[in-house]
Parts: sequence; C-alpha cells; structure tokens
Amino acid sequence: MYVPFESLPTDSRIWIYQSNRKFSDDEMNEIETALQAFLVNWSAHGTSLESSYQLRYNRFIILAVNQEVQNATGCSIDASVEFIQSLEAKYNVDLLDKMNVTFKLGEHIAHKPLIDFKKMVKDKAVTENTIVFNNLINNIEEFNESWEVPAVDSWHSRFF
Repeated sequence: MYVPFESLPTDSRIWIYQSNRKFSDDEMNEIETALQAFLVNWSAHGTSLESSYQLRYNRFIILAVNQEVQNATGCSIDASVEFIQSLEAKYNVDLLDKMNVTFKLGEHIAHKPLIDFKKMVKDKAVTENTIVFNNLINNIEEFNESWEVPAVDSWHSRFF
C-alpha cells in the first residue's frame, strides 16, 4: 500500500539505491510511475506493506516501509531487489553496487568507485568536510539526520 513518504513514522525502514549516473527527467517520471505501481502491490506474506519512496537528485531511489504495520520479510525484500534489478536493466544503470561513493563537489553530485574515492582523499581532492551520501542508514530518522553529512561524520571517515 503506497502512502506519502511524510506520513511514515521515523522508525520506518529504508533502503537507498544510488545510480552510477544521473537519470533524465523523462526517466525520473517513468521510474516514479513504476515505483508507485510496485508499491501499491508490495506485500509480505499476503499482507500489504505500508510503503513509500523518494527520488532525490535524479540519482537516488529511496524505498521505505512502516514496520509497525507489517515487517518487510525475505520474500518481500527479494521482490524489491528484483524491481530494482528491472530498473537497472531498463535504464542500463548500476543501482546495487555498494562499493561506490556518491558525494558533492560544489553543486555537482559525483559518483566514484571506492578505490577512486580513496585516491581522491590521498590527493586531497576531497576532504573530511566533503558532503557524502551515507547510504548505510536504516530508517527515516537516520535518513533525515545523517544521509547528507560531512565525510568525517559517516563511514567514509576511515579514509581520512
């Protein structure tokens, strides 16, 4: 069951998928339509999941589930991963590789393999104050407070 993102409690579970490239506005419209269609029918053991999404920066897909109503389970999580994989195939993008880093360079959003990010740290092309996207967060509260943070305040800090 799709609900507005803002109506979900802050302890709702989230999953963040980052694209290795920026989506066009037309692609974003198509993805939004596909997400709504998926979430309307997303369920766990026959019980509808109260769920929502956000699209950010033409690059991030954020799925959320209110686990107070119904927990996402293995099969429902598998269904969401299959949905994300279908987007990867349709748009020829990578959404599931967690070994990439997305960060801000001024107003630009950069996406680099982890090894390249480490080299940028060594070369001082990024600093502890570089805003990174911490996609390892687990719920909406963490998303609101800790998704876009200086690298020093995220798991990226180990590289400085």
